[in-house]
Amino acid sequence: TESLEDSLRMAQRTESWRRMPPSIRFAALGSYCLQVGTEAPARSVFGGRGRPCTARSRGSRTPVLDPAEREPRGDFGFPGAVEAAGRGSGTTWSLRTRTAEAGSCKLEAAERLGPRTYGSDLDTTCALPGSLQFSHATIFAVLLFCEFLIYYLVIFQCNWPEVKTPAYDDKPEKHEPVLKAMFLADTHLLGELRGHWLDKLRREWQMERAFQTALWLLQPEVVFILGDIFDEGKWSSSQAWADDVERFHKMFRHPRHVQLKVVAGNHDIGFHYQMNRYKIDRFEKVFNPERLFSWKGINFVMVNSVALEGDSCRICSEAEAELTEISHRLNCSREVGDQWARAECAWTAEHHSSLCRNWQPLPESAPILLQHYPLYRRSDANCSGEDAPPPEERNIPFKERYDVLSREASQKLLWWLQPRLVLSGHTHSACEVLHGAGLLELSVPSFSWRNRNNPSFIMGSITPTRYALAKCFLPLELTVLTTYCGAAGFLVVLILAHLELLPSPVHLGRNLLRKYKT
Repeated sequence: TESLEDSLRMAQRTESWRRMPPSIRFAALGSYCLQVGTEAPARSVFGGRGRPCTARSRGSRTPVLDPAEREPRGDFGFPGAVEAAGRGSGTTWSLRTRTAEAGSCKLEAAERLGPRTYGSDLDTTCALPGSLQFSHATIFAVLLFCEFLIYYLVIFQCNWPEVKTPAYDDKPEKHEPVLKAMFLADTHLLGELRGHWLDKLRREWQMERAFQTALWLLQPEVVFILGDIFDEGKWSSSQAWADDVERFHKMFRHPRHVQLKVVAGNHDIGFHYQMNRYKIDRFEKVFNPERLFSWKGINFVMVNSVALEGDSCRICSEAEAELTEISHRLNCSREVGDQWARAECAWTAEHHSSLCRNWQPLPESAPILLQHYPLYRRSDANCSGEDAPPPEERNIPFKERYDVLSREASQKLLWWLQPRLVLSGHTHSACEVLHGAGLLELSVPSFSWRNRNNPSFIMGSITPTRYALAKCFLPLELTVLTTYCGAAGFLVVLILAHLELLPSPVHLGRNLLRKYKT
């Protein structure tokens, strides 16, 4: 043959070469036979055929070299020579190396020239094909982006809203502490009955990464989950409940300085006809929910809305009695000049004074009502926005005590508590509703991909007298799936190009550039 490059290409085309294992392959290179051994550890792929081949090859016959001519008498004449000289063991020698590339392999011929020893060595180093190297990098980059980076890129765009304080000409601006609160709903952790392992793995990983990223980037002070933490809490066994609780604590772990408050939902303790004392006690033992929670001068009332059935059942009566007591405590904390508080609390001045002394004083702030069921509304017809219910579902009438609270229960809550803001879950979609004299109720969308393609949560900057709300969207599930599908298609093209079933994208690009330049 004319050169080592041509001979190697010719050898790789033969069927016998492909069938031989690397340890006994032979190739006719030049005018002598070379055995491809395994003296050096295998590091890569020989000739792009997918077998380990990096090895030191020694000729069974070597050409005789004339030191005077400084050129080999054989087929070692290819470009890329590097000369070196040295002295060792009392013998002066010179070393000439020449390199050539064939496919994915790099060949190096070393000629050692001296007064007594003449010989040649051939090193064959075959690098991993560029297409396969790029495919490995692509897989790693796609996984890193879809499972980690995308959550940081999306949630990083969310900012805490700023509470606007009105300015008065005759009064200096009053500084109030701001509480940063996160509100999310309907996580629906799957159980052992309806939970497919792949669904658990995918959707729960999404919620865990989203929650942990939000904690790290936004650093809220308190997090409220508005019910339906679990999907099968209403019928799960004791062992299944314990397993679900353990997964919840792992997913929604948080630093000690961040408080996590939970409201019961119908999937946690069952609907009214499924609810019992055992399920409620089991839930409260784990989450220890507080009906009244105060921090930084702000009062939050967390209601078990499932128990507001209004049929005088034992659990329902106990829930209403708790709310009545909270109502009295809030009334006692209001300003003395508040006419509504005096009319509600003061049967007599003496009785009112003794009753209020029995309770720890609360901040003089209208409460924020948190519950799972929304207050009564006929439908979602007035809801709008990209995360509102689909248009075909907005005009469907709501069923009282199932989709929303009853009209009677809603009126009782508004009369007893006089809230300044209401946040609820249950519908899995967003909606803003005004009740009475401009009271805002915000339905918080689901936090899980299982219920929405575009889950989100609410960020609230709250003071004792004012609040500001903003919505933070999580990555779209469709975006992640599209990224994976696009990467998979690209990898298929690379594999087909590597198997020579398609032209290599790199070579194709080079050819296009050459044609463009010409």
